[in-house]
Amino acid sequence: MHEMECRVLSIQSHVVRGYVGNKSASFPLQVLGFEVDSINSVQFSNHTGYAHWKGQVLTADELHVLYEGIKLNNVNHYDYVLTGYTRDTSFLEMVVDIVQELKRANPNLVYVCDPVLGDHGSMYVPENLHPVYKNKVVPVADIITPNQFEAELLTGKNVSTEKDAVEVMDLLHNMGPDTVVMTSSDLPSRLGDRFLVALGSQRMVKPDGTRSTQRIRMEIPKVDAVFVGTGDLFAAMMLAWTHYHPNDLKSACEKTFSVMHHVIQRTISYAHDMAGPGRRPSPAQLELRMIQSKADIEDPAIVVEATVL
Repeated sequence: MHEMECRVLSIQSHVVRGYVGNKSASFPLQVLGFEVDSINSVQFSNHTGYAHWKGQVLTADELHVLYEGIKLNNVNHYDYVLTGYTRDTSFLEMVVDIVQELKRANPNLVYVCDPVLGDHGSMYVPENLHPVYKNKVVPVADIITPNQFEAELLTGKNVSTEKDAVEVMDLLHNMGPDTVVMTSSDLPSRLGDRFLVALGSQRMVKPDGTRSTQRIRMEIPKVDAVFVGTGDLFAAMMLAWTHYHPNDLKSACEKTFSVMHHVIQRTISYAHDMAGPGRRPSPAQLELRMIQSKADIEDPAIVVEATVL
């Protein structure tokens, strides 16, 4: 019996040049054996961190038209849906409608959502997206990857201790998702201030019907540079590695964070080589070295160990 192919519907932005959104997610997922069907929520020349950018934005109606075409051909069977940065509430609400319909067609569908709201205490999407994520998106999501600020916004609870973080992740579980990864936090690392803490929590139902929750903590080496597209790569890798390690959040997170580490290190060293000594790399030089990291994506050497709480 041939293995059933695993198909992902990824609704994210597209850039002509560089790596963000679907450009960040598609290649790594394809390398790991997934069929990726992309709907490009925008088509821009490049990410918006450059001096200039041009392009088009897909409306909620246009998203619906594309989905209708897929549905009319009766090929709307997906194992996963993946979404990230969105600026428009009607677009986000259309995504929810599509996810709900796909889940009716396949009750085992897993929706992986990066609830992009902001970071470091400030929002970088319009305020009116917050209630849509909280009331409509997160309840239909299965795996979410918020940072600390986003997790706090979604639950209305602040995190200042590890105990707070666990409580916040439990509150997020109660909203819907069985897997929550807090991708970064302000909690102090046991390894000193050159590391930051990430946390994960996964609810499982055991064969005998009892529930259990696995919680993990990771110390992530800090990087002194700003990258674009890393969150999108992270969510895609969480999708892939939870697929290959379905009841082992520890392994899934170790592989995901290790892929991130390898890609970022390769990107940093390339950017510094290109910029030259003492000069700040440009946004173009800091584009993720995705293709060059193919081997690391397929089989990452584990450089980040997770501790089970």
